[in-house]
Amino acid sequence: MTRRGSYAKGIAKREEILTVALELVARQGFRRTSIKDISDAVGLTQAGLLHYFDSKDDLWVEILRRRDEIDNAAEWHANDPGELLSAIVRHNAEVPGLVQMFVNLSAAAATDPEHPAHAYFRERYANSRRTMAADFRAMQQDGRLRSDIDPEQLTSVLLAVSDGMQIQWLFDPSRDMATHVELVTRLAVAQVAAATS
Repeated sequence: MTRRGSYAKGIAKREEILTVALELVARQGFRRTSIKDISDAVGLTQAGLLHYFDSKDDLWVEILRRRDEIDNAAEWHANDPGELLSAIVRHNAEVPGLVQMFVNLSAAAATDPEHPAHAYFRERYANSRRTMAADFRAMQQDGRLRSDIDPEQLTSVLLAVSDGMQIQWLFDPSRDMATHVELVTRLAVAQVAAATS
């Protein structure tokens, strides 16, 4: 019985760490949030905090996973995958620290297959491509998207625009990330009316 209680407390503490760390990174920024900041905020030593994760990089990856869980649970009002992606990107402008984290870790993971974030990003992109492409295929069947547009290619372009605009936005916050994502979708959808006229 004691073991079960300790296990439950451990899970609860890990959840608290992730919640607090997500908030700190979103507010302070990725580079300005240290393990010490997080451990102080949850009442642990740095070593005690890292007891709950394989490494500091593993903690960062778990923060991104938590952010994805929150985004996936949110009720986004969107009629198509491009609109949904635009809404998420628009929300990201409110949490610049998480955008910094995403950009930094995705670059590290893309260039180093051994990086703890590598598997996370491979899985995330595969899931996003699969889901969005399926939604675009459904739009084609409904006549809302040109039939000569490849759903997988459109998805890849939208993800590239989204990620690229986040990098540009970090350099220049006056750039409207979501507008650029919306533009690509509008171009694909606008062609339906022209093609059927």
